[in-house]
Amino acid sequence: MKTNKTKLIAIFAFLGLMLTSCSDDDNAQPTPDNTITGIASKASDLTLLVKALKKADLAATLQGAGPFTVFAPTDQAFINANLTADAIDNYPAADIPKLRQILLNHVVNGSVQSSGLTNNTYIKTLAVGSASTTNKLDMYVNTTSGVRLNGVASVITTTAGGTFNIIATNGVIHKVDAIIGLPTVVTHAAANPNFSTLAQLLTDQSLIPTLNGTASSPFTVFAPLNSAFDTATLNLYTSLNSAKKTAVLQYHVVAGANVLSNAIPTGPITTFESGTFTVSGTVITDEQARQTNIVLTDVQCANGVIHAVNKVLLPNSVP
Repeated sequence: MKTNKTKLIAIFAFLGLMLTSCSDDDNAQPTPDNTITGIASKASDLTLLVKALKKADLAATLQGAGPFTVFAPTDQAFINANLTADAIDNYPAADIPKLRQILLNHVVNGSVQSSGLTNNTYIKTLAVGSASTTNKLDMYVNTTSGVRLNGVASVITTTAGGTFNIIATNGVIHKVDAIIGLPTVVTHAAANPNFSTLAQLLTDQSLIPTLNGTASSPFTVFAPLNSAFDTATLNLYTSLNSAKKTAVLQYHVVAGANVLSNAIPTGPITTFESGTFTVSGTVITDEQARQTNIVLTDVQCANGVIHAVNKVLLPNSVP
């Protein structure tokens, strides 16, 4: 009898431990998700971003180890781009790969707080365009007045105290006021104030639609900096008729190729103008035997690549 009583006591004790353990499990709090996706999911003004990330199968990616820097468009930014909740829910299946690249164009490897964003620099996003699948798209950073990205979106404060950084366990979030589309050659020419003269001349000669599109792309553009347009060059250019002005600008473009700096051929290169120039190292010799230096390389756009030059190239068609 004593033995049976001892067994009963042992059984009740075991059941008590089990019940206590179950009670502890029931009261246990789930580990909070403080990853980029987790924080965005709890933000009242990032609901459309989270919906788009799920649609493009990127939500899990931004829960990964990272670290990532995400420039997160607010709900208003999505609405301004006509990407409402219904539009995202009904996004055409065939267009989801492009949506995925647009979202990746808001993501940079590494954890970069706003104070670490440097003026007049390019940073690589995780997106690719149609011109190259190996060279990631560039994002131009301008911090002269706040933080401006590709000339189309600004980083906005998240609190009344002016905080720009939302720290996650796998990186940092910066809210932005617009969706940053995949940049074309024109996007980067317009965003970087060092190309403002070139951008204006392209506009004047109605070349923006061409370089903004894909009909003759990809493009390799040897883009003159503002400093390349010295007084003598500007005087010469101004004296030309419209057709020859267009010829000068087209002479800086190679159509049908996305040529990175490590693959520029040394022989004659045929331009969009139909003339040629040669490249040796970082020096370009045009048809008038003028030499120009390549001073910035491999700014990747969705429809081509830009290399900056410090002098204007002239074809033989220009006197």
